[in-house]
Amino acid sequence: MNKKVVLAYSGGLDTSVAVRWLSDKGYDVVAYMADVGQGGDFQKLKKRALSAGSSKVVIEDLKEEFAEDFAFQSLKAGAVYESKYLLATALSRPIIAKGMVETAKKEKAGYVAHGCTGKGNDQVRFEVTVMALAPELEIIAPLREWNMFSREEEIEYANEKGIDIDVTKKSPYSLDQNIWGISIECGVLEDPWNEPPEDAYKMTKDPKKAPNKPTYVDIEFKNGVPVKINNKKYDPVDLVVKLNEIGGKNGIGRTDLVENRLVGIKSREIYEAPGAWILHKAHKDLEALVLDRELLHFKESISLKYAELVYYGLWFTPLKKALDAFINETQKKVTGVVKMKLLKGVVSVAGRRSPYSLYKKEMATYEAGDKFDRSVAEGFIKVWGMPYKK
Repeated sequence: MNKKVVLAYSGGLDTSVAVRWLSDKGYDVVAYMADVGQGGDFQKLKKRALSAGSSKVVIEDLKEEFAEDFAFQSLKAGAVYESKYLLATALSRPIIAKGMVETAKKEKAGYVAHGCTGKGNDQVRFEVTVMALAPELEIIAPLREWNMFSREEEIEYANEKGIDIDVTKKSPYSLDQNIWGISIECGVLEDPWNEPPEDAYKMTKDPKKAPNKPTYVDIEFKNGVPVKINNKKYDPVDLVVKLNEIGGKNGIGRTDLVENRLVGIKSREIYEAPGAWILHKAHKDLEALVLDRELLHFKESISLKYAELVYYGLWFTPLKKALDAFINETQKKVTGVVKMKLLKGVVSVAGRRSPYSLYKKEMATYEAGDKFDRSVAEGFIKVWGMPYKK
């Protein structure tokens, strides 16, 4: 029987212990690492995985695909979960799981595994993606199966097995980061009454300490996709990284959310997404300029559903595919430039223009040059209000 397993490996305590736990159970472990912009020394983590018992380590740079096909598609959809979360972690899980599946096929593995806990969202996102793409693969979730119930027990296990893992600088927070943003939880954040301490934030400056003068940034979109900053062209990854840098210096992109997890519990999460929030607000404003009223209003309901699909781990599903077709159709004229103003944690739109603008000054103005025919207003109002006239 094939007992080769591809494990989603982060290099932390959980997945390093999982390598040895699986190996001790007779599995041939291939550690899979996907680079979605989380940072870190991948060669150091590779050595750690091998020392823990992996027979092979596969490292893939997925940043470009993640930016183009996942983050920017979500941007075009206008997807925001519960008004505050731009879905950075949720978006990364399907691309990582897809990479695991492809690696499992190349390695002729019969199993895939992950290091998610038994009460989080990520276990669902990984497993549903695997089920959708390769239902023949069996899934192992060590943290749901082993009898270690605390970090201390895992550390003891790691020490007994001689696993090379650094646990001396334990952060009080649990972090997950990629180019689209960072998720922060645990520690004092578990009490929703506590204000997040400044050391919880990693990407953004304290807005009080940000520059006193506004920073202006021109963002150019083509068919709903950002392509230039201040008239300079960037590839997708560099564009997001650049906006993260600019936004972070100005304290942009912090949100604090008590959210409804997929598994039915509420959790308190802190999010940072400076570049993503700048892009989201710019994109939404450009849509307001070029989309007609009915399409714009209907798309808002689609945006809400799209965010739920991403959060729920339903990226590779028929409904998501169908919604993508609609979203892509709406973006054909979302082309133009939006001027953003960044000041002490606040991002706002300072100006916008597009060759497809539906805004006509001669129709909107109250000054000389007004071409709106006021004589039609009375008849319109009578017909519009007829059903409600008593």
